[in-house]
Amino acid sequence: MDYLDYVQMTTGQKIAYKFKSFFTGIPVAIKKFFLAIGMLIKKFFNFIGNGFKGYGSRFVKGDIGTKLSYIVMGAGNMFHKQIGKGLCFLAAQCAYIYFMISFGMNYFQKIYSTDVEVEPGVIVNGAIGKVPVHKTTNMFGIEEIDNLDTLDDSNRILLFFVMTVIVSVVFFVLYIANTKSAYASGEEIKNGKKPIGFIDELKTYLDERFHVTLLTVPIVLLFLFTILPILFTIFMAFTNYDEKHQPPGNMYWWTGVTNFQDVFYSDPMKSATFGKILVWTLVWAVFATFTNYIFGMILALLINKKEIKFKSFWRTMFVVTAAVPQFVTLLLMRLMLDDKGAFNNMIIALGGSSIPFLTDCTCARITVIIVNMWVGVPYTMLITSGLLMNIPEDLYESARIDGANAFQQFTKITFPYIFFVTTPYLITTFVGNINNFNVIYFLTGGGPSPAEYYQAGQTDLLVTWLYKLTVVSSDFNLAAVIGIIVFIICATGSLITFNMSKAAKNEEEFS
Repeated sequence: MDYLDYVQMTTGQKIAYKFKSFFTGIPVAIKKFFLAIGMLIKKFFNFIGNGFKGYGSRFVKGDIGTKLSYIVMGAGNMFHKQIGKGLCFLAAQCAYIYFMISFGMNYFQKIYSTDVEVEPGVIVNGAIGKVPVHKTTNMFGIEEIDNLDTLDDSNRILLFFVMTVIVSVVFFVLYIANTKSAYASGEEIKNGKKPIGFIDELKTYLDERFHVTLLTVPIVLLFLFTILPILFTIFMAFTNYDEKHQPPGNMYWWTGVTNFQDVFYSDPMKSATFGKILVWTLVWAVFATFTNYIFGMILALLINKKEIKFKSFWRTMFVVTAAVPQFVTLLLMRLMLDDKGAFNNMIIALGGSSIPFLTDCTCARITVIIVNMWVGVPYTMLITSGLLMNIPEDLYESARIDGANAFQQFTKITFPYIFFVTTPYLITTFVGNINNFNVIYFLTGGGPSPAEYYQAGQTDLLVTWLYKLTVVSSDFNLAAVIGIIVFIICATGSLITFNMSKAAKNEEEFS
């Protein structure tokens, strides 16, 4: 459509056109997203290929010291008179060898064991561990575990296996850095230069490489508290770690993609529960995000009107709702909205009938959306208020001179600016609502819970269902699958939506 055709449209036609353009653009955005994923995969393999190429090239072109560093880390640096640096690489290699011999190899051997009798008469391949529980009955007829000292704990084996993999990756990076360093120092000597000394190189980490020094601790913590749990969860999704296979009393083993099949189609009850909860999670996220956004914006516009007096007072009143801890508000609301709570007692006293705010599916879902507005609107109001104060008054003066009414000023100036700036906030809020544990858990507990749902209720989100699967029923394998699915939904949706927005396409438009 040409710009002139768009300008000649009425306001309603423009809204309809934008609405249509958004939804027709989704398939294109999805296509671009997967093409981008494909390009990233291609770049990754090109990076790996170039890495192997450079690895071989350095060995062929390097001197004897460089070639020695391929076998003994640090040998090349020591050969090139960089003793301190060479000793550090050598120490890293010795530490890794000791780590693997004394610790790591044990878990590599036990991560996939064949022909293990995990239960009496049950022999499996792919057991995580080699020594299952051996029980005997004592003189009082009570079963006891008689091999606690040698028992294999599948959880510990899987966790330490993941740790060993991470340590091995870090060592591999150091090994490659060792070959590059040896080759670079050899080239400097060939060119008649003296390689940098160990002390001087350490000083660079307080100067031009200071960013590396600052990022070291955060990266270590990232691996310990983010990467390690994520990898552990991903591996767990391919096992049968559930209530019947609880270590150390029982072992669990690899089951392939069985858990994913159960969630999507193989197990009727689990797949039906997943489908219903997924739909409700997305519906909830849309309503919870946009009701807070729209009503927060309206509230901010009302408070910021020139005719409104005591603006600070009104802002403070609404901020008080955000200052009260959310779980306190939700627990109080739960008591008040109970079948025998304050609201129903008041309705009955006025001659009405009790309303099942939290015990009927439809009422409970509407209730959680409305209560979420109470706890969420003040945050949007504060953000929007700050943005409204930053819009130049000259824009409104020019619009009024041109004959624009209040609605046209809002649609042409206020809303485009607010939406442009708050698009990242909207995306993070949407993702946050998909994972909004507090509102659902403290208000309804996921209920009501019909019999056809597997360990879930009709107001449960994927994240609260995940919580119940772990804490209530100990279905850790199924919970891991749900966690992976939630991550994929949030990551894919966020990237596609952000890249479709003007905030990503026209970064400098409102600068």
